[in-house]
Amino acid sequence: MGRRAHGRRLRRLVRTGVREHGRRPVRSARVLVRIRRRKRQRRMTTIAFIGLGVMGGPMAANLVTAGFTVTGYNRSPEKVERLVAAGGRGAGSVTEAVAGADVVITMLPDSPDVRAVILGDDGVDGVLAAAAAGTVVVDMSTIRPDVARELAAAGAERGVPVLDAPVSGGEQGAVDATLSIMAGGDESAFNQVLPVLEALGSTVVHMGPAGAGQTVKAANQLIVAGTLELVAEALVFLDAHGVDRERAVTVLGGGLAGSAVLDRKGPAMLARDFAPGFRVDLHHKDLGIVTAAAREAGVVVPAGALVAQLMASLRAQGHGSLDHSALLLLVEQLSRPRP
Repeated sequence: MGRRAHGRRLRRLVRTGVREHGRRPVRSARVLVRIRRRKRQRRMTTIAFIGLGVMGGPMAANLVTAGFTVTGYNRSPEKVERLVAAGGRGAGSVTEAVAGADVVITMLPDSPDVRAVILGDDGVDGVLAAAAAGTVVVDMSTIRPDVARELAAAGAERGVPVLDAPVSGGEQGAVDATLSIMAGGDESAFNQVLPVLEALGSTVVHMGPAGAGQTVKAANQLIVAGTLELVAEALVFLDAHGVDRERAVTVLGGGLAGSAVLDRKGPAMLARDFAPGFRVDLHHKDLGIVTAAAREAGVVVPAGALVAQLMASLRAQGHGSLDHSALLLLVEQLSRPRP
């Protein structure tokens, strides 16, 4: 093949995408530009990360590993020190963390916490007061959809887009950077921070306007809680009939009853290991969001309402700090024969 023909073939391969040329793949010009742009964005993007708990700590560390400049703030100084040891920077206040940041991420327990940090509270400036116009705020907490919409509106008034981008995948997903991230809010702002989100999760989807991400997360928590309850009931049922539960979980996981919940939580439930990956306290809060949002929309969620009551009962018995798979304890208690 002559040089001109060879050159034409290479250009055609580049135009048409990733193709096999000899033994080496040729990426399209568009793909190469995207890769270069993301590398450049990582060099340029400074991130303030507020909330370095069970989820936020490993997420912030993963952003450092991905090449971003990350400044973290947490009310507990030891968690900030942990981020610094991982290569990040520490701040003594929200205002200090946000100063000069291109992106601000919050990962906090509940709606009041997020509102206080973003809007400010008790005379202390929040994120919006400290952020420069054009900064993108990404709240990755699980909060009420109506609060997410309120924060987005407040941010729009200041020229600071606020996205709601809650996550699913638990502590292990945060550590492994394999979270599922469901985002709501301005799409151009979402595209701007996409390289940041892709460093945290393996599935990142823009769901729609402000509050859409939190609505999807509520549905996620409804499914997870319902599945956990059914797994707990199945394990107690199998035990009552003297069946080898470990073998049963193996075969159930290979059929239609298989699920990520069964795969991830089943072994720990069999071992009665309820060390928290996701605490009962937090799932109780999330199911409150589900039932309130369902009532607001006029939607009936009878199974969800029941499992919300069961989670509340488990918490009332002092098990709020255990993993949500501790629903098994409640099913065992309800199934225990009376003396």
